[in-house]
Amino acid sequence: MSKVIKLLLLPYILWMAMFIVIPIILLIYFSFTDIHGHFSINNYQQIFSLSYLQMFGESVFFALLITILTLLVSYPAAYFLTYSSYQHILLILLIVPTWLNLLLKTYAFISIFSHDGIINQLMDFFHLPSLNILFTGTAFVIVATYIYIPFMILPIFNSLKDIPVNVIQASKDLGAGTWATVWRVLIPMSKKGIITGIQVTFIPSLSLFMITRLIAGNKVINVGTAIEEQFLVSQNYGLGSSIALTLIIFMIIVLLITQVLSKGSRKE
Repeated sequence: MSKVIKLLLLPYILWMAMFIVIPIILLIYFSFTDIHGHFSINNYQQIFSLSYLQMFGESVFFALLITILTLLVSYPAAYFLTYSSYQHILLILLIVPTWLNLLLKTYAFISIFSHDGIINQLMDFFHLPSLNILFTGTAFVIVATYIYIPFMILPIFNSLKDIPVNVIQASKDLGAGTWATVWRVLIPMSKKGIITGIQVTFIPSLSLFMITRLIAGNKVINVGTAIEEQFLVSQNYGLGSSIALTLIIFMIIVLLITQVLSKGSRKE
């Protein structure tokens, strides 16, 4: 039996080695080389310069903003979904858009936000001034929030579904209003789902680059676009690798913090 398990694990181990371990080793190697391929620690000195620290700060700010907005939209939606009579239909409607290619969804938003898009056509119909939404930070946040909403709703929905109905009824019987029940019962008991949703939203939001380029243009520069620029434009693989490694380390730290918070919520 142990031999069979080892054989079944082999494809996974090979996959991990080829597409995770070896690329990380290459990133570490290239991060200590300059543009000419010579050993250098200048890349890490550049990362800790004011301009790059500001770029990292803006990336964290936008990721936090996207995560907070996604949570504010997703929690009420997950609550409604949990107690809806049309739960299965709504789940299908929630999941199906995630099957669409991200690039297609991004171009759909370009057609909505563009100068001749749906929004400005409506503004023109009501004789209102047109809005310049495309190629702004606002457009980037809206699109990113839309994309991550399903990934925030599903773990919260799973946590809310596990809360016994009699717990909520007991809260109401003891005189707690709707908001008191939400704050003192539902949110604490669904903390695990909230933390999971934050993980799957905040961490990827740090490194978005395709949406950033197509929707925000040059108005938003984050870690993802910086890595893309170093590898594809400047071809400075050393600096690009060092930025990518710094991002990976930061992501691991965020993951560990959220894991600790998740374990704390389980104990409670």
